[in-house]
Amino acid sequence: MREKVTRALEAAVIAGELTPGTIYSAPALAESFGVSATPVREAMLDLVGEGFVEPVRNRGFRVLEVSDADLDEISEVRLLLEIPAVSRVIGKLTSDRIAHLQTLAQAIEDAAAAGDLLRYLDSDRRFHVDLVSSLGNSRLTELVDRLRRQARLFGLRELASQGDLLTSAREHTSLLKLICDGDAAAAEDLMRAHIVHTRGLWAGHQSRSS
Repeated sequence: MREKVTRALEAAVIAGELTPGTIYSAPALAESFGVSATPVREAMLDLVGEGFVEPVRNRGFRVLEVSDADLDEISEVRLLLEIPAVSRVIGKLTSDRIAHLQTLAQAIEDAAAAGDLLRYLDSDRRFHVDLVSSLGNSRLTELVDRLRRQARLFGLRELASQGDLLTSAREHTSLLKLICDGDAAAAEDLMRAHIVHTRGLWAGHQSRSS
């Protein structure tokens, strides 16, 4: 239960549904999630350690602000790490790993179409992390995972309801096909476009230059 609540709260923070700068009490969040206050309080403490919130004595937890400069830095580091990674992963994917990534790519699209933000965020994170993990560099995998979880996709629910989230979602299937085809240059170009596009989603509008 604690892990489930943690992931749900994390998704709510990333999607901007828990407003930066606002203080939330564990009982109030527990009521909205339909659970007791204990797992919510434990989950929020986990998120304190991950840099999503900070404790406010006798009041609850404040969602930490993430500035445009922070998001630009996250995007810049992702460009440096993930673009060369997609070309290096060519030829290293087993048939089982390809099937697994195809399943995740489809799950991302299905979740975007259904407006299921929790499933979308979870499948999206797993796709990128599992793709990079094929290189066998645990530190790189951990860093990519951490960077993605530090981002904030403000207005994500509105984008999902308008169908705009599907554009980003479909890029995962296209990227995987390019990797399987061995087209390193096109895969790198698409990863670059995907990260820049995602940076726009983080800001709650279409991407601007990173």
